[in-house]
Amino acid sequence: MFDRMAERLGISAIPAIFFSAAGLAVLFVVFAIPFNEQFAAFFGMLTEFTVAYFGWFYILSVTGLLLFLIWVALSRYGEIRLSADHEGPEYDTVTWFAMLFAAGVGTILMFWGVAEPMSHFANPPVEGIAPGTAEAGELAMAIALYHFGLHTWTIFTLPALAIGYFAYRQGLPMRISSIFYTVLGDRIYGPIGWAIDVIAVLGTLFGVAVSVGLGTLQLNSGLNYLFGLPTAASTQIAIVAVITVIATISVALGLDRGIKRLSEFNIIVALLILLFVWWAGPTLFLTAGTVQNVGNYLQNLPWLAFWTETYQGTDWQRSWTVFYWAWTISWAPYVGIFIARISRGRTIRQFVGGALGAPLLFTIIWFSIFGLAAIDLELNQGVNLTAQVQADVSVALFTFLEEFPLATITSAASVLIIVVFLTTSADSAALVVDLLSRRDDQPSRTGQRVFWTLLLGAIAATLLLGGGLDALQNVITTLGFPFCVLLVFMAVALTRALHADYLGYSMRDLAEGRAPRLDPMGSDPDDSADHADHSHPKR
Repeated sequence: MFDRMAERLGISAIPAIFFSAAGLAVLFVVFAIPFNEQFAAFFGMLTEFTVAYFGWFYILSVTGLLLFLIWVALSRYGEIRLSADHEGPEYDTVTWFAMLFAAGVGTILMFWGVAEPMSHFANPPVEGIAPGTAEAGELAMAIALYHFGLHTWTIFTLPALAIGYFAYRQGLPMRISSIFYTVLGDRIYGPIGWAIDVIAVLGTLFGVAVSVGLGTLQLNSGLNYLFGLPTAASTQIAIVAVITVIATISVALGLDRGIKRLSEFNIIVALLILLFVWWAGPTLFLTAGTVQNVGNYLQNLPWLAFWTETYQGTDWQRSWTVFYWAWTISWAPYVGIFIARISRGRTIRQFVGGALGAPLLFTIIWFSIFGLAAIDLELNQGVNLTAQVQADVSVALFTFLEEFPLATITSAASVLIIVVFLTTSADSAALVVDLLSRRDDQPSRTGQRVFWTLLLGAIAATLLLGGGLDALQNVITTLGFPFCVLLVFMAVALTRALHADYLGYSMRDLAEGRAPRLDPMGSDPDDSADHADHSHPKR
């Protein structure tokens, strides 16, 4: 049935994936709009259940995957290249990082750069720390860096590494299901593989829709500050529509002409605003504080990485850590495939080091400058910034910029940055969903990419109508859980594949049981003189 529909409509896709994912997403939009209160209550109930019984799993799995990536980069597999051995990187390092940043967490940094440190500064989640003190400020910075540092980029880097390896080195389709070839074999081309890819498509659509929703809330606040545009649901829907139109134009232009140029432009403007705040603010305090934040982050990371609030009996992590991990996990397929798409030719060691290290460095600098400058206003300048942030987190950046010179110019530039970040996120997601839903030998049709962009915008608008920030958090916390489980299995499948590759065996050998098993201690039971010719990667 799906095949005939695809033929009649002229769709270049795997019909089972395309129509299943599109149908479920459309059904959500159709039923959630008239029954938004019931949907909000339903997902609120699911979120309470997920956090209560599986919040610990989110915390443990992401920390475990970070340790896994560090191990694989430092291991003997680190020199394996995400391509044939003779190939070099497709994009230079500066362009690669700009594209990572713009299509990764650019919108998140703009939204939470001031809001998160000030939220924890006003309400420390750890018992015994008084709000509004220097100790609260230090803890606030550590938690913000924990949320947006190595752990966030672990969630992006693992699927990106696995997808890049299986697609560029093993010649498998650039889909999430390909990662499980070592377990499923040719069944990745059947219903089981299709089900995995449908989950990835839906995760991408809803995860990026949450980002568009958050960015829209912030844009509405910025436009209200600049032009008096009313803060209302109708305004927010109009903003989503404009973002969708811009993203549609960009996605029609393609990766190199659209996303690449927007990414490079945005990173330059973001850096200019960052430097301006550093120069116009308490420069020495911000510089020294950035250095101290590095040590503070590393010192607090071990306990934060395993902290589950067990002895406090609170549910703070529901709205913060668990939400962040679920949100990031839900759009890991999108960011993973996008990063893999721009990372061909790098070794595993280069890839992991760059994908974890460069964004971490930028995140530390970004949060240190904006977060510390905001804390300084509260502690030393007598500005009651926390009250404004607590009233509406989406206005945090703009109320913060009001305390600096040229506030109108910097606020307008921030609005521009947010628009471009949302655009690059939306059009990148459309490209990725198109990849997930078609075969590699099928052409990428502009009409299909436009369809996915429009559908993403519709989902974002629906979530905003269903309750704003609370609805965004509840939906994504629930939908992120299935893919969290898939991430763990991804690490296992990738390890098996790397070991077989290192010894010179093919993926089919591994899938059919002809390749040796991986010894837990890192050696192979069959690695003897008979296998001496397999001691290096096969290409």
